[in-house]
Amino acid sequence: MFIKKNVDKWNEYQHHPTNDPDETAERFITLVDDLSFAKTFYPRSKVTRWINGIASGIYQNIYKNKKEKYTRVFTFWKYELPLLFKKYHRLLLFSFFVFTLFVIIGVFSSIKDESFIRGVLGDQYVEKTEDNISKGDPFGVYKSENPFTMFVQIAMNNTFVSFLMVMGGMLMGLGTIYLMAQNGLMLGCFQYLFFSKGLGSQSVLVIWVHGTLEILSIVIAATAGLVIARGILFPGTYSRMVSFRNGIKDALKIMIVLVPIFILAAFFESYVTHLMSNTFDKENNIGLPVWASVIILALSLSFIAWYFVFYPIFLHKKGFYFQKDGILKTPAITR
Repeated sequence: MFIKKNVDKWNEYQHHPTNDPDETAERFITLVDDLSFAKTFYPRSKVTRWINGIASGIYQNIYKNKKEKYTRVFTFWKYELPLLFKKYHRLLLFSFFVFTLFVIIGVFSSIKDESFIRGVLGDQYVEKTEDNISKGDPFGVYKSENPFTMFVQIAMNNTFVSFLMVMGGMLMGLGTIYLMAQNGLMLGCFQYLFFSKGLGSQSVLVIWVHGTLEILSIVIAATAGLVIARGILFPGTYSRMVSFRNGIKDALKIMIVLVPIFILAAFFESYVTHLMSNTFDKENNIGLPVWASVIILALSLSFIAWYFVFYPIFLHKKGFYFQKDGILKTPAITR
């Protein structure tokens, strides 16, 4: 009786779609009612699957061209990305720990064997840096005749390296860890080279003006790569392919936030660090007031810590949570 009463209607909905919004909405509501009844009393029936297919087709037709509000952009940066990082805080901590470990290995190995520095950084780079130090121009490597060209090259290079680090997650995370090891060892050797020459504090004030954002962004890019690796290795209740696709989507969202950070870091390196290296003198004047350099360092570190660590925790504690269709509040917060 249920089928006999509704079969003509279902055939009409399936074979004669309508472009009228009100009629489409009415059909969808009617089909959902029929589907609920069918699933309750005839869950294994082919008719139930048929009704579900018709309802799914109408649903997809309604939402395939759904327009997002302009506020969606603000919602993405204000809620969606921070809550996404809250989801992956453990991976972020793991990436930071692994990268720091390789930096320490680089420093320790350089202390034990200074030839290790040449093996990591290359003879040409080390000899050029030592020559600059002997001339009283230790940061000459950052000098460029055209800061804008330097800015474009640095921004593109940093984005490319981070992209490789993310794609390394497809190799079960081995590619990402390899690049972390490579960059961590280079950083450890690079910093030891300056500290061993008595230029440790000056190198921090000059190089880390741009290095704070640059290095921490590399750690975050490594986290994105491990997100993909986790999707492959630990699919949970999803199929491995679905888990992999979800990991790719989340990793790409992380890459979106890194692009403006890399651009800002490139600006600092090509203009601020460039200025400081050009005006550095033998009396250790870094070309910029120490307080200004410290403020840039503090603001850079504070921004990374706030946006990627503390702000996501704050949102989570306030009861915000993320769903595929947007950012919602828990019932307690809504009330």
